[in-house]
Amino acid sequence: MIINTGQRTDIPAFYAEWFANRLKEGFVCVRNPYNPDQVSRYRLDPSVVDVIGFCTKNPAPMFPYMELLREYGQYWFVTITPYGRDIEPYVPDKHRLLDDFKRLSDQVGVNSIGWRYDPIFLSERYTMAYHIRAFEQMAAALEGATKTVVISFLDLYPKVRKNFPEAREVTKEERLALGKEIIRIASAHHMTVKPCAEGEELAVYGADCSGCMTVSDYENAIGKRLIVPKRKGARAECACYLSCDIGAYNTCRHLCRYCYANAEPAKVLANSSRHDPKSPFLIGNSRNGDQIHDVPQTSWISEQTGLLIETVESGPQQTGGAV
Repeated sequence: MIINTGQRTDIPAFYAEWFANRLKEGFVCVRNPYNPDQVSRYRLDPSVVDVIGFCTKNPAPMFPYMELLREYGQYWFVTITPYGRDIEPYVPDKHRLLDDFKRLSDQVGVNSIGWRYDPIFLSERYTMAYHIRAFEQMAAALEGATKTVVISFLDLYPKVRKNFPEAREVTKEERLALGKEIIRIASAHHMTVKPCAEGEELAVYGADCSGCMTVSDYENAIGKRLIVPKRKGARAECACYLSCDIGAYNTCRHLCRYCYANAEPAKVLANSSRHDPKSPFLIGNSRNGDQIHDVPQTSWISEQTGLLIETVESGPQQTGGAV
């Protein structure tokens, strides 16, 4: 099966020690965000967890614990954008992130890491010309460290409108013009652009619009075929295979103004203060009334189809070992 860690918060950046403890103890408890008394308990065991998916703006805190992930398949997304502290107040220096991305790529293999340049928005400071220049510089720095770059344009969810009231939608004309340039630059640096929930409008320019976290991405990462249960994407327009996220909303301390997962900074800080690295729960601990459900888990690897040829020929990670 696949365990995800990055749809609700940034575990590598802020909760690496906790996650390492979960790997050591072999299980994790996750509260249902809409019914907190319902708790899902997952085994963290490479015999049943085929891939762990990460999405982070700062992978470095996980580096001391990478040995614990050796037996697991992994797929990492690292988000590196061109915004300053006016938009991303607590994201580390982008030059350091570029170096950390390349270090992570060396450890897990080029098929097990992708770059996210999203969300994209336009303003007086962050103009189209600014994005093109910044994307060119970052793509050049990351050439050879990944084959994939995911882009998306800002969605004005209610939480985003509240925390980022001056943001505006990117028009279709702007999306096409900027997307075309990004695809051209990415291609020059041997990367494929995957739009995230943006439909098919950029396919004509060479984008891969099949989804940004698909079953085939996981398969290429681990070099194995997966036979997965049918599952819907997070949104109607989402083609990704997302399942079993162990994070919690309102816990990411990057406090990016465009974030859809945080309601407001005060709530994030209050939740974070309840974090215990030794707890099986990301926030808080067990409590009276918890209804714990042990999630049925099994490996989805098909042993009969063998390794994927592309992964065997092009990356250091051959059979799901990540380091």
